[in-house]
Amino acid sequence: MKKLGFGCMRLPLVNPEEKEVDIELFKEMIDYFMNHGYTYFDTAHTYLNGNSEKAIREALVYRYDRKEYVIADKLPIFNLEEDADMDKIFDEQLQRLDVDYIDYYMLHNLSSKHKKKYTQIDSIKFIQDKKKEGKVKHIGISTHDSPQFLESILYENPWIEFVQLQINYLDWENEIIQARGCYEVAEKYNKPIIVMEPLKGGALIDIPDEAKSLFYSLNKDKSIASWSFRYLLSLDNVKMILSGMDSMDALEDNVNTFDNYIQLTSKEKEAINTTIDLINQKNEIQCTGCNYCLDKCPQSIPIPELFKLYNTQKTLNQEHSIAMYYRNFIANGNKKASECIKCSKCINYCPQSIDIPQQLEKVIETFER
Repeated sequence: MKKLGFGCMRLPLVNPEEKEVDIELFKEMIDYFMNHGYTYFDTAHTYLNGNSEKAIREALVYRYDRKEYVIADKLPIFNLEEDADMDKIFDEQLQRLDVDYIDYYMLHNLSSKHKKKYTQIDSIKFIQDKKKEGKVKHIGISTHDSPQFLESILYENPWIEFVQLQINYLDWENEIIQARGCYEVAEKYNKPIIVMEPLKGGALIDIPDEAKSLFYSLNKDKSIASWSFRYLLSLDNVKMILSGMDSMDALEDNVNTFDNYIQLTSKEKEAINTTIDLINQKNEIQCTGCNYCLDKCPQSIPIPELFKLYNTQKTLNQEHSIAMYYRNFIANGNKKASECIKCSKCINYCPQSIDIPQQLEKVIETFER
């Protein structure tokens, strides 16, 4: 199976407010995608207010033989309130898609924050049962949590066949998202990886002008997006890379990148590292992560980590995604920004002279209100 997957969280829309999909354009894109040998489509119950699954039915299921394509879907455990919700959602997904089975089925956004949703409400047993019934072919998880959380889940649940993780060159060494750490845990447990957010919601296309110039100076014929995909294609344990394509231009460019994959040279790898530095230099809060403030905080608030989350959200405008990481970070036992008592003891120990309590107010405003 070719490694480019059609991520159906972002599709061409005729009515963005109502999340109404441009079905005719989607059909053209699917035809192009399929004609080039690509077959994997990723959706979820919550995508585009349910219109993603319905669009796949109209543009794909009704026009191609069931054996010609692969559908990945997810059980939104964050929306579960009782056991009965699982059958209700799953049956609705089959109805929306108008299929008898789903090829790859995941617990959607498994995390520390939603532990009750897969323990008290036994969503783990639920998807295992669906596989036994033949309504699901392969079962796995998607997660945005820490490597430690992922390790605990994979250790306790050997039934997991694959994992869907957020990986891109900017998040690879990010101390909060820890893409490398999650990748290595999945590799340790022999779990193939489906990559989500390879372009970080488009942020790795809208990179600083200096970075764009650097990329084009090394390869004027390759798109900015292609650098992200070539980076991921170099990772051995990646089974599939999802891309949310909302235009024919984006689709054609991605297909060209995957069909004509060329490994990154040492100079190109250096250019990516330079781009990471250029992006990080735009941080609004100039925290260097020295951690001097931590020793003086009576509340043990993880100040540098919270500032990193805030900077990432502001620099890349990834409000929804980074808010999710903030919630998971707090759910893992870390203190919230709002637990600051404004004693100001930290300020005297900050080499950057940051007014830490004042800056924590920005974190609170961004993630807690």
